Amino acid sequence: MTSTTETVNAGWEPRAADRAGAQAVAHAGPAPYMNPYVAGIGLGLVLLAAFVVMGRGLGASGAVNALVAWMISLVAPAHAQSNGFLGEYIGDGSTHPLKAWLVFEVVGVFVGALLSGLLARRVSFIVERGPRVSAGLRLLLAFTGGATMAFGAALARGCTSGQALTGGSMLNAGSWATMLAIFGGAYALAYFVRWQWR
Repeated sequence: MTSTTETVNAGWEPRAADRAGAQAVAHAGPAPYMNPYVAGIGLGLVLLAAFVVMGRGLGASGAVNALVAWMISLVAPAHAQSNGFLGEYIGDGSTHPLKAWLVFEVVGVFVGALLSGLLARRVSFIVERGPRVSAGLRLLLAFTGGATMAFGAALARGCTSGQALTGGSMLNAGSWATMLAIFGGAYALAYFVRWQWR
């Protein structure tokens, strides 16, 4: 006959099968990446759903522009209103600039990416770089590249999502030219920046 103490302790002791299962999950490593063709079909269906439900395609740079317009309107509202570029996002002031479809879409992209990474056990805080490059230099170069891409997206009136994905799906000649310029420029520049990874 067992004592009450032994019974209580036995209830708190995890079973061997449970312990083994927990260790297997902990040591399983990251989940494999999705098949790129399946992911591409999924992205196409998301784009189609955006057209059907929202009446417009996908994009990202417009959300950043709306955020910048709102921040400038807080500091210099007259300047933001009179600026031709920022004025498009502020409008007549009856609607908040951040109440835009693209803003909610980009927030959803960040949340969805985080959830996907957590479920696939791929979330980690690292700076991808080569062995001879410091983390600070890698971050500086990444920021410079991102800022250059953002400037180019403003000149092209859309980023890779808005121009290449949405405009390309509608067979827009300007969008195809933008997409070819983006990828062609990236391939042409890759030779000169590959030292970051060696």
